[in-house]
Amino acid sequence: MPEILRKILNLLLPPRCKNCGKIISDDDSLCAECFSKINFISAPYCQRCGLPLEAPGYRGKNLLCASCAGKKKSPFRFNRAAVCYDDNSKNLLLGLKFFDRTDNSRLLAKWLKLAGKDIFEAGVDVIVPTPLHYTRLLKRHYNQSALLTAELSQMTGIKADYTSLIRNRRTKPQVSFSGHARLKNVRNAFSVKHPGKIKGKRIVLIDDVMTTGATLKECALALKKAGAKSVDTLTVARTLKN
Repeated sequence: MPEILRKILNLLLPPRCKNCGKIISDDDSLCAECFSKINFISAPYCQRCGLPLEAPGYRGKNLLCASCAGKKKSPFRFNRAAVCYDDNSKNLLLGLKFFDRTDNSRLLAKWLKLAGKDIFEAGVDVIVPTPLHYTRLLKRHYNQSALLTAELSQMTGIKADYTSLIRNRRTKPQVSFSGHARLKNVRNAFSVKHPGKIKGKRIVLIDDVMTTGATLKECALALKKAGAKSVDTLTVARTLKN
């Protein structure tokens, strides 16, 4: 859009904070008060899973949490999330997911790009959204992870693949379960329809929120089974207490 038209549009319909609705100066942003309440995840964090850690003054890249230090194998290369899922961030995410606030996707994708800096530096070939079952997609009309993927693909210039990873069966919402029940609910729920598009590729898997990571793990296992060279996960938020 030409700059003059953008200025006229901003005069007629001034940009508003995506959270509280207050008039602000920039599109796709938050007011200073709302922004100050967002708990962004920053170093130090576990190099593998991205979990924030208590290590004052440490800025190295080899820090692992106790869980990752004890694991020899993982379907993931890196997990990263932009913010903590809490009362200050959930309205933006719930609005995108359930209340047709698809306009939130660009702001949240900006956060994804920042949070995934070391993933992109390590190399990514394809961005893949966590898929919805077609019955849920028909009901919701859109997949919030696909919207985030589209915005992130545009920002980074990295190709997006919306069709290769599919959900084989409709699972109950993960919020209905906890712990191992979440793993059982999504076990073998995903597969790759077009393995030729995945084989040998470095994949970054996109979702809105990581809770236990069960869904993302099953997606990653399906992608690795199809021959993906590596799988990283990048989410807008993650819960720190499961």
